[in-house]
This record gives sequence, structure tokens and C-alpha cells, in this order.
Amino acid sequence: MEGEERPAQEADMEPVMTSGTSEAVPRVLSGDSQNLSDVDALNLLLEMKLKRRRERPNLPRTVTQLVAEDGSRVYVVGTAHFSDDSKRDVVKTIREVQPDVVVVELCQYRVSMLKMDERTLLREAKEVSLEKLQQAIRQNGLMSGLMQMLLLKVSAHITEQLGMAPGGEFREAFKEASKVPFCKFHLGDRPIPVTFKRAIAALSFWQKVKLAWGLCFLSDPISKDDVERCKQKDLLEQMMAEMIGEFPDLHRTIVSERDVYLTYMLRQAARRLELPRTSDAEPRKCVPSVVVGVVGMGHVPGIEKNWSTDLNIQEIMTVPPPSISGRVSRVAMKAAFFGLLGYGLYWMGRRTVSLVLSLPAAQFCLQRVSEAQPGR
Repeated sequence: MEGEERPAQEADMEPVMTSGTSEAVPRVLSGDSQNLSDVDALNLLLEMKLKRRRERPNLPRTVTQLVAEDGSRVYVVGTAHFSDDSKRDVVKTIREVQPDVVVVELCQYRVSMLKMDERTLLREAKEVSLEKLQQAIRQNGLMSGLMQMLLLKVSAHITEQLGMAPGGEFREAFKEASKVPFCKFHLGDRPIPVTFKRAIAALSFWQKVKLAWGLCFLSDPISKDDVERCKQKDLLEQMMAEMIGEFPDLHRTIVSERDVYLTYMLRQAARRLELPRTSDAEPRKCVPSVVVGVVGMGHVPGIEKNWSTDLNIQEIMTVPPPSISGRVSRVAMKAAFFGLLGYGLYWMGRRTVSLVLSLPAAQFCLQRVSEAQPGR
């Protein structure tokens, strides 16, 4: 699908509540709680939330604090996607700051992982089936679908090595956000079909072959210590430098463009909040908000870099039309795919027939048929 994809969602996941406030609100007068107005009840809940919010929160070292022009505060938690420590960092940050909005590095195509249990996700991540391949191709096209399945294979490899399903920090963020009064939960990542299509369009034919080859034969063992070391910025920057040197266009579409998109979504979430009013005649009062962002550590430097710049996400939401070489390579890939599929079916058919004919019962039937033929 070419053209522009609709810019991402401020998709609220259940349970979602109206956003609250991050400054003091009027105290509710003592009295019978059954006689409280709706506004007084809201103010009471907001006051309870503010009492739990730390003015100077004790945050993990993986948290980066950003401040919007209107004074709203954004706490970006940089995580390793296969890490127990990252899950604990997310829980601690949300409990300390009691946010009005939580934004996670997910889109609507990956939101199902929030409601699956760890065992189901572990099983799903390890199973890369033909049905999943067909679904990916139908959704994203042949080239993008194959690339998605190759990346799923990488995720399955890490899952198998560590015995841990990805995205645990996002599930913890979802659970903790539901415990904070008036906290909204937003999906902050660019839709994955747009990312894959732009990534495929940015690579030459030989770059696609080289990348696919590397992903297909990935087998290096990975330890939990390796994953935890990814939370160190120096190691991460070294890994990114190696990636840029080999596939600079891939880095631009998968990392840099998503840095811009995530920054945009965090800034959209960090808007001043309007306090509840007792009547329409009362003047409107707005206060700065508090936002927690949960993103992979690799996106944190880009978010910091883009935070104070003018952002235009329309350009990075557009899927460019395929080039002539891209169309030729796509036809070649289709021909190779169906050719291999046809050869596989032919080989399996021959093998099956040979096995059947080698059975004693089949040999007996063939002998009887031969004897029954006239002239013999």
C-alpha cells in the first residue's frame, strides 16, 4: 500500500481514565461523602494522587527527564526489551511520579502483547509458522512480510536463548498505569507496516540479500549479562555505530525516523491539563502534566536530540513508491519463492510415491496387475 498512512493513534488501552493534574487542587470540605458533587469527588481523587506523587522522585539511572515549554515534565525510561531490571525501573518510575499519561513504544499492530501472559508470549515468540508468514505477507506485501518474519526469527532466537518473552516492561507499564488515578495509556510508536515498507524501500537489492542472509543464519549465543549491558549508553552507541556503517539507510528508517515519531507522541502527551470546574462560569485553570515514556534505550539519545526541534511526521509516514530495481527484485523474489515452493512440493511428492511403492502391499498389487495384463 502506497501513499500516506494515517498518523498514529493516541490509542487509549483499557483501563484508561481521564487525565489528572500535577499541581495542587482545592481541598474538599469535610462532610458527608454522599453529598459530594462530581467536581468535589474529582478534586478529592486528584488530591490523593498528588499526595502520592514525589516532588523530587528517586528515579533509576535509566530515566531521562525532559521539560516541555509549558512546564510539563516527561520522564523517559530507557529499557532493554529482554530485561527484568527494566521492568523494575518502569514500576518504580510510575509509582514515584504518579503520571497523568504513560506512553509506550508500541503501535496498534503489537498491542496484543499487553494482555497476553508470559507463557503464551513465550510460546508465540518461538513459533514462526507458515500461517504467520502468510499473514505477514498479506498485511505488508511479500518483501516487507519476509523481512518481518526474519526479524521475528531474531526475536525468537533471543527468546529461546534467554527463556524470556519480549516486552515485559510494556506489560508492567500497562499494569501500573491502571493503578494511578486518571492516568491515560498511549501507544507512541509508528505503525509497524509503515516502518517495514520504508525500510525495504530504502535498501538496494544486494543490501536486502545481505541483510536476509545475516538474519537467517543468526545463531550466536546471548546471555542475560549481554542484555543488561545494553542499558549502558557507551555499549549501545558502539553497537549503533557498527549498524550505521553497514546499513545506514536501515538505521535511518528503523531507528532515527522512529526517534522523531516517539518524540512527537511524547510532546503530544505532555500538554497542559484542565482542572475540573464547579460551573461554566468559573474560569478555566490549566496546569502542567506529568508523562512517563517507556522506550528502548536505543531511542533515548534521539528523543533528547529532537526534543526542542520542529518536527514534521507527515514525511516519515509516507510510503515511497517502489523503484524500477525494487520492482525487478520483487518479481525475482516472488519467482524464487514460488519456484522453491513448487520444487519442494515436487520433491515431497516423488518421495511419498517412492515410499508408497516400496511397501509390500503396493508391491503385491503391482505384481497382480502385471500378471493380469493380457499377453503375459
